[in-house]
Amino acid sequence: MTILIATEKPFAAAAVNGMKEIAQKAGHQVRLLEKYDSPDKLMEAVSDVDALIVRSDKVTAEVVNAAGNLKIVVRAGAGYDNIDLAACTARNIVVMNTPGQNANAVAELAIAIMIYMSRNEFTPGTGSEIKGKKLGIQAYGNVGRLVAEKAKCLGMDVMAFDPFVSPEKMEADGVRPAGSVEQMYSECNFISLHIPATAQTKKSIGYDLITLMPSGGCLLNTARKEIMNEAELDKALTDRPDLKYATDIAADNQAELNEKFGKRVFATPKKMGAETAEANINAGLAAASQIVDFFATGNTKFQVNR
Repeated sequence: MTILIATEKPFAAAAVNGMKEIAQKAGHQVRLLEKYDSPDKLMEAVSDVDALIVRSDKVTAEVVNAAGNLKIVVRAGAGYDNIDLAACTARNIVVMNTPGQNANAVAELAIAIMIYMSRNEFTPGTGSEIKGKKLGIQAYGNVGRLVAEKAKCLGMDVMAFDPFVSPEKMEADGVRPAGSVEQMYSECNFISLHIPATAQTKKSIGYDLITLMPSGGCLLNTARKEIMNEAELDKALTDRPDLKYATDIAADNQAELNEKFGKRVFATPKKMGAETAEANINAGLAAASQIVDFFATGNTKFQVNR
């Protein structure tokens, strides 16, 4: 089988070498497409491959239709909204992600941004400590659990809301389960978002939730830009001059937010939640291993388009 590693933003060399070793040891061929500058190049490269590994690259219906032999796509990371699942399903192409491989990197970034905002973005002046503050975690998955673990070590009081995770599980981790998302927002000094971008969650974080936060509250987004209602975020920050917003995914209106709200808002220059050497390697090796296992045994454990 032929596996294409197609990454506009390349993997680290160590990751690429490890992925090649895993694939080649199992008898597969590996091709590499890096830093490509147009979708046409990706469509040309996938025309005869059996498997595809991507990072944040767009696997559109056009790309899927151009891939006559494609059997599996693996997103090296947790989120997979860059892949057209319907187009893949129509062609009986399995789509997988690599959950948990980037989780620690994202969790560390969330904690770092929280401290950064508490210390006035490291500019002169009196900031505050996060010890003793209340942190609400929206979505208690791989990343959310690690954020909770690290925050508790720093002396924070942690609450979480996730309708798909039992209160007993949260309590076993020393985390208080919120009775509702509204309760969590109204009680917590910080809210850390870890929800995926789905039809149900897109633009779900807006004025009504944000303005429930206590005085001086800070909302952190290391998940997806699409979950924010950006117009309502603007209104919330306007009506509540005590609130802050920090994100790893710049809003479409980020320049306007920066101009209007100054150091009350912050966005990383480019999404960097998974931008660590360790996460880069972990996700890449997991993607290659899952493809090899799929071809050898038919294992679809991490399939997301069932």
